[in-house]
Amino acid sequence: MSGAAPRGGLHVILVEPEIPPNTGNIARLCAATRTALHLVHPLGFSVDDRHLRRAGLDYWPHVTVHHHDNLATALAASGDGPVCLFSARHGAPYDQAPYRPGTRLVFGPETRGLPAALLEQNPHQCYRIPIWGEVRSLNLSAAAAVVVYEGYRQIGGCW
Repeated sequence: MSGAAPRGGLHVILVEPEIPPNTGNIARLCAATRTALHLVHPLGFSVDDRHLRRAGLDYWPHVTVHHHDNLATALAASGDGPVCLFSARHGAPYDQAPYRPGTRLVFGPETRGLPAALLEQNPHQCYRIPIWGEVRSLNLSAAAAVVVYEGYRQIGGCW
């Protein structure tokens, strides 16, 4: 499950994703934008899960997927670009993140988000997508799409 991601693109890091269709949709997003996808274990599903594969079956060969045991190893393996932690309620608006080639976009598990301690220890790296309606949060794959396309818009397109 890996394809060639161009040098200097963005990195999407999913910490302990739980819902197969979300990860499949994000993999499709990564294939469409040539963005590297990093999956931090444990995953809430098998990568062979039929729902995960169905969400992006014909795209998986075109996604650069990296598996990591924890967030620290994912960050170490994904380069030295800025780290942006995304939260439903903490931080500056997502369009103020320091997008540039190599930026690492970190998203937490669907049901609990990134750990509060991580967000509290890194307040200047936290970003959110504003929500005006009466919902707790956006779907993870929708949030990733908003952020990835904003990142590429700011740095001048896909690599």
